[in-house]
Amino acid sequence: MNVLLDYLPEFRDGFLGTLAITASSALLALVLGVLIAGFRVSPVPPLRAFGTAWVTVLRNTPLTLLFLVAFFVVPQILFQGASPYILGTLALGFYTSSFVCEAVRAGIGTVPLGQAEAARSLGMTFSQTLRLIVLPQATRTVVPPLSSIIIALTKNSAIAGAFGYGELFNVSKLLNDKGYAIAWIFLWTALAYLVITFSVSGLFRLAERRLGVAR
Repeated sequence: MNVLLDYLPEFRDGFLGTLAITASSALLALVLGVLIAGFRVSPVPPLRAFGTAWVTVLRNTPLTLLFLVAFFVVPQILFQGASPYILGTLALGFYTSSFVCEAVRAGIGTVPLGQAEAARSLGMTFSQTLRLIVLPQATRTVVPPLSSIIIALTKNSAIAGAFGYGELFNVSKLLNDKGYAIAWIFLWTALAYLVITFSVSGLFRLAERRLGVAR
């Protein structure tokens, strides 16, 4: 208990840091995932090829390796002086977007083909059909797996702490270096992660009820 009370500001900052990188990388992953899913079902072959390559490469690359690329390669080529927050968000967001893409693509597959054919018969373009007809119907199917994906992202954010970003794992490592009992440090850190993951799960359950997702 003493370690929590003595270093409450550090735990608070680590908790907020985890929330920040989780929220930003989740938003990036959702935007990219939906976009790449659209590429994967596109009638344009180059877009389908790009979407397939994106998912294949990112899903089969260890997340730690993506962090190494983000922190040691990207700043040398694109974003010199970028903060650990930005680089961590890019690594987490890009990696998770491949899983979001497959969840969304699976949801698109549940929409009857006749819906798209009817939209095309009305003169709607592919992008209009996808945005206005298919995705709204696929959302109900996509919400449950997205919950698991975002919870996994929350736990994966701990890797950012190993690269100098001030989140919960980074705080735990610093306090352990100061000689505090590792069991108490891990206990409070685990409880903080549980608060975040339970909150994410609750938000998605609320979304499922609002959308009337069948169990």
